[in-house]
Amino acid sequence: MTNASYSTSLKNVISCDYIYDPMLLWDDGDMGRAGKALREVLTQYGISQNSLAVKMGLQRSAIYKWFHEERDPTAETVADIVEALKGLNGEAAEAFVDFYLGNVLKKQDPD
Repeated sequence: MTNASYSTSLKNVISCDYIYDPMLLWDDGDMGRAGKALREVLTQYGISQNSLAVKMGLQRSAIYKWFHEERDPTAETVADIVEALKGLNGEAAEAFVDFYLGNVLKKQDPD
């Protein structure tokens, strides 16, 4: 981990023990996986980005960015997406989890 200090002014110094970079958690093959799963599910089940945003208490722009793979939701947010989808359509929630994690589960060795 890298030590870092940032200064926004002479009076305000922000220090941290390490730099958190979520990009280090994903390889290029995983980038956008949640967005692809979300796009597939919303399209397949006729759920609008706006209705998901309302259910999650977010602005639609957040959903738009995930849907178009401009940003990836955090792991905690993925869980929130599943909960919101459950409230809109239980089958859609299950499909999202399957699309999002299905390939991961299929890649495991049956040892």
